[in-house]
Amino acid sequence: MSGDRLSLLIIGGYGTFGGRLARLLGDEPRLRLLIAGRSLEKADDFVADLRAPKDGSEGLGSSNLGASLQAVRFDRDGDLSEQLTRLRPDLVVDASGPFQSFGEDPYKVVRACIGLGIDYADIADSTGFVAGIGGLDATARAKGIFALSGLSSLPALSFAALDLMAPQFSRIDAVAAGIAPSAHVKIGLNVVRAIASYAGKPVAVLHDGQPSSGLGLIEAMRVTVAPPGVVPLRSRKFLLVDAPDLALLPARFAGLQSSFTGVGTEPQALQRLLGLAARLVRLRLLPSLLPFAPLLQRASHGLAIGEHRGGMFVRVSGVDTGGKRLACGWHLIAEGDDGPFIPITGVAALVRRLLAGIRPEHGARPATGELQLADFEAEFRRFSIATGIRAESEGACLPLYRGVLGSAFERLPPAIAAMHSAGHAGGVRVASGRARIERGGGWLARIVARLIGFPPAGEDVPVTVRFAADGDKEIWTRDFGDKSFRSLQLEGKGRDRHLLAEVFGPFRVLVALVPEGSKLRLVVRGWRFCGLPLPLFLAPGGETYEEEREGRFHFHVEIGGRLTGLVVRYTGWLVVA
Repeated sequence: MSGDRLSLLIIGGYGTFGGRLARLLGDEPRLRLLIAGRSLEKADDFVADLRAPKDGSEGLGSSNLGASLQAVRFDRDGDLSEQLTRLRPDLVVDASGPFQSFGEDPYKVVRACIGLGIDYADIADSTGFVAGIGGLDATARAKGIFALSGLSSLPALSFAALDLMAPQFSRIDAVAAGIAPSAHVKIGLNVVRAIASYAGKPVAVLHDGQPSSGLGLIEAMRVTVAPPGVVPLRSRKFLLVDAPDLALLPARFAGLQSSFTGVGTEPQALQRLLGLAARLVRLRLLPSLLPFAPLLQRASHGLAIGEHRGGMFVRVSGVDTGGKRLACGWHLIAEGDDGPFIPITGVAALVRRLLAGIRPEHGARPATGELQLADFEAEFRRFSIATGIRAESEGACLPLYRGVLGSAFERLPPAIAAMHSAGHAGGVRVASGRARIERGGGWLARIVARLIGFPPAGEDVPVTVRFAADGDKEIWTRDFGDKSFRSLQLEGKGRDRHLLAEVFGPFRVLVALVPEGSKLRLVVRGWRFCGLPLPLFLAPGGETYEEEREGRFHFHVEIGGRLTGLVVRYTGWLVVA
């Protein structure tokens, strides 16, 4: 360490990811952060903004309150030994990239660090770069330093999730992972160039246990990213991308049959155009998409529509320790601008471990297995990031709500959990109580209410609800006084996966189940009329939730829309008979 501070040189320190790493570590007083790049002016401007943000938030870099910050010029094509000797870092973090285009001597920074006895880490996502760093292992060991490559979402975080799920399996047959960036995140040009470099070109994967070639940005799989108890991302296709996991997985899981890594961008229309362009490369009508990288970046920025949320998944399937088929998926969702911090949380966790006196073993290698999932999740706590695991076991017959919620079912208050604990087939529960009913006065609201069979307005109306489990469905029969109406509830499939579907006559409403303290909120995510998708902004809305109050189950159901206004609102309580 340099004096009483760990000196950290961040190459690309004012870039997309290096800048976020500086922000994440900037409040750590035991650090000296060297914000490095080819432009000293840009580095100075970035450090000035860290110290006195333009948005008026609290600055970083005070000698008393945070890390020591210094802007420096660093040119990876210059005299590396001279620059590193002058700057005297304890750890070099390369956050620049794209690592796919580092030329004939891609490891020159790594070798310079090893030669001077400086520890090294990067957030590389290039398969060749990450997999090949082991060639420097003996030299790094001899120097007594570590050089870790790929300390990013793929492969470090994905392998940490795999390591947590793997003990449930006696055999792993398939592994898939994917990243779904928010449409509102400004993707850096280096990231776009990295993706464009292999669009329409062969990507090494496993098919049926044999090395094979997939087609970059052409082969696809559909996934719904859905941590238990969180509103899922919209179902989307993930297009095949070249990631280090594809080269590293066969050595980690002997007998692996299938591998896939993908990206699922929004809006999906833009991704379909990208897939079409990749097919033009495949047909040799275009030599490469690399020349179009700036145009693709501008298009992604110009078409920033939809939800400002991003996510990631890691899915494993195989045979469990009891000999049954098992599929597990680790899911992550990041809200707003928090998603782009995920790729650098591994480096942040490594730095905090170094500050605690915990060093990786000497040597040069991919960063898989260096950190546990708990190390990443400790960094996630600073952000609006939710994670969780979903498991699907062969022959498992779960009550409907437990199946949709997964492990989040355990977070339900006892009164709500009891109301949704019927068996998978043949189970019947009856609950009774009292309700207050309001009806909308608009002509369209009256038509909808009559079509579905909603009860008339009333105060202190006796209510009985019969829940009948029928296979993977539940039939809810609600009696309000002498008026009865019925709906069918079931778990969504395909595009509706991990959502609860409720059918009222010709309407199907898709909702996410979200535990929130003493409540279970039902958030509308889509709807259909006679099977035809309808615009979400016209979907029936209103505040709908179940709640436990003083040990009793309460309900608050509000149905309305932009066109109808309020259709019906009924509130009250129930007790299971």
